[in-house]
Amino acid sequence: MQEALLAVVSTINSYLSNYVLIILLLGTGLYFTVRTHAVQFRCFGEGMKSVFGNFSMNGKKHASGMSSFQALATAIAAQVGTGNIVGACGAILIGGPGAIFWMWLIALLGMATNYAEAVLAQKTRRIDEDGTVHGGPVYYITTAFKGKGGKFLAGFFAVAIILALGFMGSMVQANSIASTMNTAFGIPTWVIGLIIVIVGAFIFIGGISRIASVTEKLVPFMAIVYLVGGLVVLIMNAHDIIPSFQLIFACALNPQASMGGVTFGIIAALSQGAKRGLFSNEAGMGSTPHAHAMANVKDPHDQGVVAMIGVFVDTMVVVTMTALVVISALYCNDGAIAQAFASASAGADPAAVAASIGLDKTNMAQAAFAKFFGTTFGNAFVAICLLFFAFSTIISWNLFAKLNVIYLFGKKGVLPFMIVALAFIFMGSILSNDLVWELADMFNQLMVLPNAIALIALGGSVSAVALAHGKKKN
Repeated sequence: MQEALLAVVSTINSYLSNYVLIILLLGTGLYFTVRTHAVQFRCFGEGMKSVFGNFSMNGKKHASGMSSFQALATAIAAQVGTGNIVGACGAILIGGPGAIFWMWLIALLGMATNYAEAVLAQKTRRIDEDGTVHGGPVYYITTAFKGKGGKFLAGFFAVAIILALGFMGSMVQANSIASTMNTAFGIPTWVIGLIIVIVGAFIFIGGISRIASVTEKLVPFMAIVYLVGGLVVLIMNAHDIIPSFQLIFACALNPQASMGGVTFGIIAALSQGAKRGLFSNEAGMGSTPHAHAMANVKDPHDQGVVAMIGVFVDTMVVVTMTALVVISALYCNDGAIAQAFASASAGADPAAVAASIGLDKTNMAQAAFAKFFGTTFGNAFVAICLLFFAFSTIISWNLFAKLNVIYLFGKKGVLPFMIVALAFIFMGSILSNDLVWELADMFNQLMVLPNAIALIALGGSVSAVALAHGKKKN
């Protein structure tokens, strides 16, 4: 039964990622790049100044919503997770190093998409008399499409995000934490799962203010630690940095790029880049607008330019660091995967070849860091970084899913959702199979459909905000 379901879900995912997702992600990104006069480039400096000029790890409490930086930290907490380490490794493993090129391209275009999401989340948000902020795709979907059609699309999105992030996605994150901690420290996976559930429940119960307080401190810390560790590896392995970039571009642009007996095609690289790019930076998926809707800013544009920086940090900085460490350590010269590919027969499956030497997407990063840090410290470093990455994602995803539970069922649905969500987190820590990953991918991709359609339908509103700002600047 499970194998049959896996086959069905995998087939759906292949069509979504190979055709629908590529067209939607690239098309939507190109659309908003043109409509906003390339806002991600002309306002990049403004976004960086807004983020780092107001940087604080101890922001003040707000009567409602969050500060702009807290909203960004909550969004980045969702974006920077398993996808930045395990997901990036999976993209490289299946699609070849060239998948990273397409992740970069989709991210650069996705910055414009994320700008649009944040602007519309701000423009359509609702604030109750008690200060509670309601915002996210369901509100701009019903703004774009009136009547039953809009309600259906909003409901479809709400169900998809609850399943994708609240349940399946959190299982994936918990499994990655438990697996890497078990490898590094030998701690039973059920113990890790129980700790995640207890700490997670404490944060969830605290509501938006506690989540904002945690993410604004956790996100900068975890990003700095990981980037410093990656930079040390690249310095130690500096001679393989240029060959790593060469592999990325060669495998992305050569229709039949080969490494030994293994061949990577453009379609595989593009498909994995689109799928894992979405899972990583979430631009166009409709998750981060929930956080950006809560930002207390004077103008929707102000949060739009801040939102763009989240995509940049996620993919152009964190994913790139993972890719360079893994490719330089494992795919270049004397790297373990390079040697395995060299001895593989023609047409060999890359994942199978890597598996033959004990490597897969869950332990590739650990193997890469272990090559320079030693097995014990390398495994521990990745495990601890992934713990922070994935746990912060669980926190944000739970919030986003909960907001959609409230949209569908009201506040009475929150407690049952929390109980089920915590159960899924625990199950994820002790269960590992491809079906969970495939289901998470499927619902992630299904979220894109109503979200992207609504974004394009409201493109004129986004364009007006972006161009009005441009006129002011001029």
